[in-house]
Amino acid sequence: MPDLSPIYLSLKLSVFTSIFLLLIGVPVAYFLSQWNSKLKFAIESVISLPIILPPTVIGFYLLVFFSPESSIGSFLENFGIQIPFTFTGILIASILSSFPFMVQPIQKSFENIPKRYWDISYTLGKSKFETLINIVIPNIKYALITGLILTFAHTMGEFGVILMIGGNIPEETKVASLAIYSDLEALNYKAAHIYSLILLCVSLTIIVLVNILNAKRK
Repeated sequence: MPDLSPIYLSLKLSVFTSIFLLLIGVPVAYFLSQWNSKLKFAIESVISLPIILPPTVIGFYLLVFFSPESSIGSFLENFGIQIPFTFTGILIASILSSFPFMVQPIQKSFENIPKRYWDISYTLGKSKFETLINIVIPNIKYALITGLILTFAHTMGEFGVILMIGGNIPEETKVASLAIYSDLEALNYKAAHIYSLILLCVSLTIIVLVNILNAKRK
């Protein structure tokens, strides 16, 4: 039986990334859905960049940005904070690389909310915040769940960005995808098969959940 700590670490990373991105992504998505500016297209393009940008590029620049030789890295070192090759480092990398998977479906749902929902709520004496919390958010619940599922799935399968910023340190940054890579290098096909089958089952489960959500939404 192979060491299951990489599976646990992948699950931990996926859960933390999904929670942090939900807290960050909802306000960002709402702001973008309400924002009318020529800069909106540029901001949306930057948010979408991780979808097409090679993960190794993101990991490389994070490594440079947080290295002890950089001003930011040197400043953090003074407080005993190290980002590269730590769980914190791969968490930051995962949040950045999964950002569009959370923000885009939520933003789209915000934009699809009929304006009359807001108007009717205002005529009933509700504030903008009350309308957002009591009417709008419940109407985009499927988008929130979809964002969580996509973020979780993307993080579970992440490889390049984690390898660059986190290395392959057991019980610290060695997630399931890196464990498969390591076992293949060591010709340990049995362990690689087990890790792969676990990730395959997780992926199939996620696909089924997304299809169920889409069916309910329709």
